[in-house]
Amino acid sequence: MKTRLALLAVLALLPALAFAADAKPTLNSGDTAWMLTSTALVLFMTLPGLALFYAGLVRSKNVLSVLMQCFAITAMISIVWALVGYSIAFGDGGAQNAWWGGLGKAFLDGVGAGTIKDTIPESVFVMFQMTFAIITPALVVGGFAERMKFSAMMWFSLLWVLLVYLPVCHWVWAPGGWLQKMNLMDFAGGTVVHINAGVAALVAALVLGRRKGFPQTAMPPHNLTMTVAGASMLWVGWFGFNAGSAVAANTSAGMAMLVTHLGAAAGAFAWMACEWVWFKKPSVLGIVTGMVAGLGTITPASGYVGPLGALVIGLMAGVVCFGATNFLKRVLHIDDSLDVFPVHGVGGILGTFAVAIFAGTLGGLGYAEGMTMGKQIGVQLLGIGVTIVWSGVLTYVLLKIIDWVIGLRVSSEEENEGLDTVLHNETGYNL
Repeated sequence: MKTRLALLAVLALLPALAFAADAKPTLNSGDTAWMLTSTALVLFMTLPGLALFYAGLVRSKNVLSVLMQCFAITAMISIVWALVGYSIAFGDGGAQNAWWGGLGKAFLDGVGAGTIKDTIPESVFVMFQMTFAIITPALVVGGFAERMKFSAMMWFSLLWVLLVYLPVCHWVWAPGGWLQKMNLMDFAGGTVVHINAGVAALVAALVLGRRKGFPQTAMPPHNLTMTVAGASMLWVGWFGFNAGSAVAANTSAGMAMLVTHLGAAAGAFAWMACEWVWFKKPSVLGIVTGMVAGLGTITPASGYVGPLGALVIGLMAGVVCFGATNFLKRVLHIDDSLDVFPVHGVGGILGTFAVAIFAGTLGGLGYAEGMTMGKQIGVQLLGIGVTIVWSGVLTYVLLKIIDWVIGLRVSSEEENEGLDTVLHNETGYNL
């Protein structure tokens, strides 16, 4: 009797098992709505957020050049992403899938109106990841602001995204990427975005050399009001950047939003305090820069740490990035025009390392199966090192090739006149 009952139970389960085997990804309207919102927020970070943030930091004769660079990068990388970028970053590269995604999804082949990825339309995932590919080379602009030819900037951004950004993106975030398989913890872009861009900006600053007059001549921001407006947009947009990386409207997204805000607040507060102690007066430029440092540093950890961990990471970001910025400019006299490396590069390194510690302490969400804090630290250091070397070497090679072919830098006379007039025949202000 018992045998017959067991047989009947198995037979009754067969349809359900067959259905489960044939089950397809199901669209979730809540997840889709959140990812549509997140995508808009991340694009908002570049246009207008980063564009205004950077534009206010340069001198008035170069304000349009920075805005133009951000717009042009947005347009060009969007096209590149649709043609080959998405395929290289998130496609299936077959035997080479650990290293790149191949060209199977070139021209967005197979991405239709009804194509579902997990619980959202694949078209939304394509667009969301596109915004990351846009903002990363736009961040690099800050390293060579006020002195690079527009044509050189366009060629560099194109080749850099193809040869530097897309491979690292695949390694870290694509299913089967070699760093992803090693359980590298980078929730929203510590390696892919911030270390990648920060190192590239540092190399670019070194290859192009200092702006005329640096460091003897003061080069203060021409419009801090514009910078604060852009920084405020970055703070809000970053919720899409980090919480959107959960790719769902779930508890992970909720916690990522909370820790992102706390990291930004702690970074802003810590930088302000450092300035207050060091220079006796807190500055508007300092508090917004500290906020950006806090955001960049919490980014890789945002899906893995708790609120207390985020506060500690944000405080460390403000102090460490403040020190790195002053050391780079005042001691080494490296003209990273808008402090991309000490804020994003150093912040990305700090956050990518810190997640290995705070994922397992202060309310962190823990590690992947089989991982310990020690093992995780090793993987994080490997990810940091590989990204630094890959971005640094290839950025240097690309810049040298472009310099040999068309030249990187405007002439001394053109730099004095300003890039707005020289390169675009326009002026930012007609007062």
